[in-house]
Amino acid sequence: MAEVAPDEPSKPPRDVEEIVNGVGQRIALLRNAQGLSLHQLGLRSDVSAAAIHKIERSSMVPTVTTLLKLGVALGVSVSYLLQEDEETSEPVQFTSANDRGEVYTPHKGLGLEGITGSYRHFKMAAAVAHMSSGATSGRNLLKHPGEELVHVLSGEVSFKVGGRDYRLKAGDSLHFSGDLPHHWENTTSKPADLIWFVLRND
Repeated sequence: MAEVAPDEPSKPPRDVEEIVNGVGQRIALLRNAQGLSLHQLGLRSDVSAAAIHKIERSSMVPTVTTLLKLGVALGVSVSYLLQEDEETSEPVQFTSANDRGEVYTPHKGLGLEGITGSYRHFKMAAAVAHMSSGATSGRNLLKHPGEELVHVLSGEVSFKVGGRDYRLKAGDSLHFSGDLPHHWENTTSKPADLIWFVLRND
C-alpha cells in the first residue's frame, strides 16, 4: 500500500465532508433569505467576502471563530450551522403534515414551515408561510440570486417588485426574479397564509 507523504493532505472522512457541505449550504440560504450580498455579509461579520464564497462552495473549512462571526451576523447559533441533515440515499423527500420543520427567518411576524428536502439534493426550497398582521420584510429592499414564487392561501399581502406594486388575495400567485429589488408586507388586520418557493440558480 502506498504511503501518503507527510505534507500531502489526505481526503477527510465522508461524514466530515457532508457536515462541511451542510454548513456552506445553510450560510448561503440564510444570506440569500436576508437579502445580503457576499460583501454585505463580509462587512457585518468581519469575514472576507472571498472566504464566505469559498465556505458556501464547500471549498474551505471554516474555523470555529469564523463560524461564530457568521452565526452572530446571521442571527443563528453555531450549532444551527453545524447540524447534520438526515441522510437520504436518493433525492426524494416526503414531509407529512405533522412533520414540517421550522425554517429560520429574521423577519418578525413571519413563520415558515419547511415542506421540501435538503439543499444538498435540491435547488428549490418551499415553505408554508404564516404572515401576521403588520409583518414586513423591513425598510431595506431585498435582492438575491434565484427566483421566488408565492401563492396566497388565505388573507391578503402586498408585494413591491422592481418598482411595481402587487396586492395578492387568496388564490393569487406572484413569480419573480430575486435579482429585482423587492419588499413584502401584510397591511391588513388579519393574518395571511402562503406557500413560498425559492429557487437558487447556482
